[in-house]
Amino acid sequence: MTKILSVQNLSKKYDHRDGIVCALDDVSLSIEKGSFVSITGPSGSGKTTLLLTLSGLIRPSSGKILFKEKDLSTASDKELAAFRKENVGFVMQNFSLIPYMTAIQNVMIPLGLNGYSSAQKQALSSAVLELVGLENRLSHYPRELSAGQQQRVAIARALVNKPSVVFADEPTGNLDPSLSSEILAFMQKINKELSITILMVTHSPQAANYGSVKINLVDGKIDSQT
Repeated sequence: MTKILSVQNLSKKYDHRDGIVCALDDVSLSIEKGSFVSITGPSGSGKTTLLLTLSGLIRPSSGKILFKEKDLSTASDKELAAFRKENVGFVMQNFSLIPYMTAIQNVMIPLGLNGYSSAQKQALSSAVLELVGLENRLSHYPRELSAGQQQRVAIARALVNKPSVVFADEPTGNLDPSLSSEILAFMQKINKELSITILMVTHSPQAANYGSVKINLVDGKIDSQT
């Protein structure tokens, strides 16, 4: 298997009025291409900080992040933005859809800076909405969609740029158990059929079981990895 992400002695510290907070403490791990990694741990354990650091949205205080051997920890802001545009998709707990845009318009957003024509954007977005089973909902606004359908639109938006890695932060946190299982099974299908690496933060043991690799964080450190 090929490593897609490698983390060496990663730490992230924040200044707080009560003193220094160590959100990540000397974390080292390797993630293989095509794996589905679930990251669990109690509140405040550093799960979301790890996700945001690995995706290049926040910078570590120390340590290295290697993406396909490229050192992200020394990259410029411009290089990190290019890295995210070319390689990364995001799925968030609250769906983060723009309410006054239709499903297809929401999915087209990541294509805006990639030089595609309007017809190409329409075609790519239609295809990925069909992939998530929403080919009959292209012109629907978020308010006209169920919570599960909204999260499928969010997943389609994450996939439209054909990313190497999808970062998902509590993707089923706003869904009931049956919808959660549906979305997680769908993410698992994407992971296997498209070989897209997924890193998912979750507080749910049931959701974590969908991962092929399970990492548990405690106090900013890796407590276990299976």
